[in-house]
Amino acid sequence: MPLIVTPRQLSHRSELYHQLASLTAAGVTLIQGLEMVHRSPPARSFRVPVSKLIQQLNCGSTLTESLKSLGQWIPSFDIALVEAGEKSGRLDACFRLLADYYKERAQLARSVISELTYPVFVFHFAVLLFPVALLKDFVFGSNPWVFLWQKISVLLPLYTAIFLLLYACQGKRGESWRAWIEKLVGWIPILGIARRHLALARLSAALEALINAGVSIIDAWDMAATASGSPALRRTVSAAKPRVLAGDTPGEVICELPIFPELFASLYRTGEISGKLDSTLRRLHALYQEDASRKLQAVAQWTPRLVYFIILLAIAYQIVGFYTGYFNQMNQFL
Repeated sequence: MPLIVTPRQLSHRSELYHQLASLTAAGVTLIQGLEMVHRSPPARSFRVPVSKLIQQLNCGSTLTESLKSLGQWIPSFDIALVEAGEKSGRLDACFRLLADYYKERAQLARSVISELTYPVFVFHFAVLLFPVALLKDFVFGSNPWVFLWQKISVLLPLYTAIFLLLYACQGKRGESWRAWIEKLVGWIPILGIARRHLALARLSAALEALINAGVSIIDAWDMAATASGSPALRRTVSAAKPRVLAGDTPGEVICELPIFPELFASLYRTGEISGKLDSTLRRLHALYQEDASRKLQAVAQWTPRLVYFIILLAIAYQIVGFYTGYFNQMNQFL
């Protein structure tokens, strides 16, 4: 995978999973489906990894093992969800979930980039314009290097920080790194809640698929927690496993775990008692997926506006400082 994943690359990955979901749902075997994708992939860069997948599958490997052999080309979240789909016999549903996930990520990224275009232009214009004294020396003076060095000293650290932030948030990092990012994002208003709800939606979808496939409830929770993409959820479920082995039901356990919202624990417990856990999990997936999407859309809309407001405040500060200095000089002259 590249260092930074662009919206176009996210769309290509969404299209890959969409094709696989459609083909497997239509009864096409996985190898045949991959061969069809290989002939007309969403992007030419997919030909080599898809070819390797076909070779691994022909050698008798499972899809999960084949995906792991590709290294960092595919994020660990994708592997976990595909493994859940493979164990449950519902690969088409998991492919569809991944297709929707990457499609939504691509749409949000495009929305943020589009909204940030004008604020970024205004910011660069302000950096080049202020302070006015340096600009005047650059245009009329004999030493332009002072001006250029000042602009580089402002822009280069900013570009570096943005690049490192984007690089750190890629989904291919190890669990310890992703856990640190998850903890950091959890402090951000709205975005932290959206991330937690998105993880709960994935957990519910994977858990419903695994239970319907006849996987034991203990194994289903282990695999679904991994497929959620949340290191905190996975660690919590792993720590609570001894209680379930000792005889407690998952519904009883999660009611006492603060990482699960009261609504999630209550609905899960109700479904567990009533014997309608599968329909309850489908409802939980839809509920938390919709709420997470709504919050992520709000973040995508308001983040550029906040950036634009901060830039305007910085420009206003520079303008006020310029005129304050100008009038102070006039008063001293008079």
